[in-house]
Amino acid sequence: MKVTITKQCMGDRNCNDLCSEVFEYDEDQLKSTIKVDEIPDHFKDIVRKAADECGADAIIIEE
Repeated sequence: MKVTITKQCMGDRNCNDLCSEVFEYDEDQLKSTIKVDEIPDHFKDIVRKAADECGADAIIIEE
């Protein structure tokens, strides 16, 4: 699974709160970013939840 965050990100940091091991907030860009290239298996469900709960639909998942 690979994840990207689009420019639609509003920077509300919900994804960071859900899974700080995968998502981090970039203060310069004022949006969340992805820390890893490939999502580890044990974080996949929470990353999907973050994508589902993203108010801006800014989290794109490629299985």
